[in-house]
Amino acid sequence: MKVVKLIGKSFSFIGIFLGILIVTLFLTIFLICHGPSTSARNLFVTTILETGQLKFLASLFLSDAEISAIVSQNSLATMQEEVDTDLINVSDNTNKELIEIHKVTGNNFEGTMMVINDPAKISLATTYPWSEYGKELDKLVNENDALAGINGGLYYSDANKGGRPLGVTVSKGQIQDMTLGIKGLHLIGFDESNVLRIIDISNMNKEEITELIATEQIRDAVSFQEEMSDANNHFVKLIINGKIREMNGLGSGANPRTAIGQREDGSVLFLVTDGRGKNGHLGATAADLIEIMSEYGAVNAANIDGGSSSTMYYNGEYLMDSVTFYYSNSSWRLPTAFIVTE
Repeated sequence: MKVVKLIGKSFSFIGIFLGILIVTLFLTIFLICHGPSTSARNLFVTTILETGQLKFLASLFLSDAEISAIVSQNSLATMQEEVDTDLINVSDNTNKELIEIHKVTGNNFEGTMMVINDPAKISLATTYPWSEYGKELDKLVNENDALAGINGGLYYSDANKGGRPLGVTVSKGQIQDMTLGIKGLHLIGFDESNVLRIIDISNMNKEEITELIATEQIRDAVSFQEEMSDANNHFVKLIINGKIREMNGLGSGANPRTAIGQREDGSVLFLVTDGRGKNGHLGATAADLIEIMSEYGAVNAANIDGGSSSTMYYNGEYLMDSVTFYYSNSSWRLPTAFIVTE
């Protein structure tokens, strides 16, 4: 009898604790959305719209009109420029280390910049032919006898299965997947001349994309989404032909990020940052990514899939792992990853 009472008291305590926690969280978000700080409100909304599962929180506390106004006031300006391949002159960097590692920091994030001095050593590892489950980044790297890697493009991430990409996936010159119908689709990857390409394919059909990949000799590429709306908040282009993308207000929310860039001499920049509470950090904004890529000499740079997927692996260990608690020492399952081989 005493045991039953003890168990009952324990469950009551847990229930009360969870109730207090939920009420506290509700009041905190309400205060952020309706308190005196508009910057805190704007950062919350733009950040939450970039998440996969928590977008609904914005609409719980704000009207659609309020959310739309916040997004329009804190977004990136449209960027029509396309990569000018003549501005990239891939040099013989064999006298340099293949991979350099640099730590980067900001007000709300920590990250790692990987510089790859030979772009020819970068390729796209995939789990094709696709199945229900993808693979963690370390497996994609090691199974391909590679040294390093970062997470790739858009994919079906429900329940961390990660078995299939979204958009267009190209590996070793072969189109492995083409899932269209996604607003603002961009192709990000390398051509046969080892130049980083960032191409808007949002208005193209399958035949046009197939022709583009053949004509431009795209060898390894993934897709990410450009959409600034009250339903979503994703962006791709950061720097094109040395021109920095203009922005309104915050430009974006703060989240874990994965970005890729290229210098004039062809060397490639892989950047991954933390966020969403990891190490007490909110994450990096679009402005943060642009600042870092500019500092490291990027002529062209793009944001790719981030959030819980953002990870970097090198020399047998994770330099940046998933921000989620359950995968804090690894990565989510992925269908694609940019890898670096010797």
